[in-house]
Amino acid sequence: MLELGELKIDLARREVSRAGEALHLTPIEYRLLALLARHAGKVLTHRQILKEVWGPAYANQTHYVRVHMAELRKKVEPEPSRPRLLVTEPGVGYRLRDRG
Repeated sequence: MLELGELKIDLARREVSRAGEALHLTPIEYRLLALLARHAGKVLTHRQILKEVWGPAYANQTHYVRVHMAELRKKVEPEPSRPRLLVTEPGVGYRLRDRG
């Protein structure tokens, strides 16, 4: 169980909630969030994320990550346009802050 402020990620049960309300994530959104949660605090490159979530054949499809990250932020972040948890590391990738 990872708790970041109002966000709770239970990897064992595959459940995510914010402020006590269950979030309904697509399978890709869940895999993306679970990957970031398993590496909370660390920067994951676009290539790492693509290989883990979509598979090696998608390693150069960086737009996939951007599109799905934007959708995930809408569900996870209180203010998606000013993300506090799902942070972009410009030119590198993304990180899930390990403090909410």
